Amino acid sequence: MSRILDRLYHLHWVTPDVARSAQPYLGFYATFLAPHRFRSLINLRGENADFGWWTTEKRVARGLHIAHFDVKLSSRNLPSRSGLAALFEAFAAAERPLLLKCSGGQDRTGLAAALYLLRWKGPGALAEAEAQLKAWPYLHLPKPHQRWLRHFPGYANAQGGAALHQWACKGYDPNHFAAWLEARGLKGSYRSFQQEAAT
Repeated sequence: MSRILDRLYHLHWVTPDVARSAQPYLGFYATFLAPHRFRSLINLRGENADFGWWTTEKRVARGLHIAHFDVKLSSRNLPSRSGLAALFEAFAAAERPLLLKCSGGQDRTGLAAALYLLRWKGPGALAEAEAQLKAWPYLHLPKPHQRWLRHFPGYANAQGGAALHQWACKGYDPNHFAAWLEARGLKGSYRSFQQEAAT
């Protein structure tokens, strides 16, 4: 059953102790999570307290003693500094084994996996990081307003380098990234800017 669910929910291992997946919409949530003994889960869809999938996810994670982190990212809007900082802070706080998940496990999850690799393996892991946003086996087939995703790891690597966490939390400017994209003929590769989190 575990192998079937891993395929159904698009599970892939980024490193031996970090995995990525889609949302387990069809049930069997505990049956999917338990065999991998995850200690933490980063939900890239943000807090959604009015939706059953989120309340189920929180309840199942609590029952399995899995720390649950909510980070709101968009695949069509450029990340805000607060959103990017929340992701890196979750990386730092999460115990392993760790699961990264969004809705389809293709776009936001690919970006988070790429940034995780750059954070822990350093600037030399760029090719490995960029591979997290490939069509195969991750099914990342970006729509026009999602093309920025494939360019963000290279941009972040060039800007942050070995101090990627610090850059993400204090130096990242979405306007600078937008200008960087436009200079490369990619002005239409995103829809808008993600709003900053309220402080």
